[in-house]
Amino acid sequence: MYSTKVMEHFRDPHNVGVVENADGVGKVGNPVCGDIMELTIKVDDGVITDARFRTFGCGAAIATSSMVTDMVKGKTIAEALQLTNQAVAEALGGLPKIKMHCSVLAEQALKSAITDYYEKHPEAKPAEPEALKAPSECPPNGECVLGVETAASGDGAGSAEGESGS
Repeated sequence: MYSTKVMEHFRDPHNVGVVENADGVGKVGNPVCGDIMELTIKVDDGVITDARFRTFGCGAAIATSSMVTDMVKGKTIAEALQLTNQAVAEALGGLPKIKMHCSVLAEQALKSAITDYYEKHPEAKPAEPEALKAPSECPPNGECVLGVETAASGDGAGSAEGESGS
């Protein structure tokens, strides 16, 4: 069901925790399945130098959180804003259609953290940050609408918070 890469990022997630003195904090959740993601970023001279996450949710939620933090480290804000949920899913070797909402949440958490960064540092905000709009990429089968899954998933939830979770 899950790719080897998804299982690696679920079993041994990268960048778990919170960036101290974060420049941006993004929190998103899916009320249907209960996944909650928090992503924190550190930005120096327009480059994301650190990204960390805390996620309560299924294996796919933890894996997409881990992957998105890996993908944005070292990127400029402009480059990070181009990251799509589809790119996160592809970097993980794909996700089951019913779990694509997790990649949408990862994209939303990143954009939320960048929005928070811009609110704290308005001088850094471009005139027209089009990429900050909510992700419009949901699976063609309609299983999510801006990150809200239409049918509850049947698998258990885990936690990646730097401590042992349920």
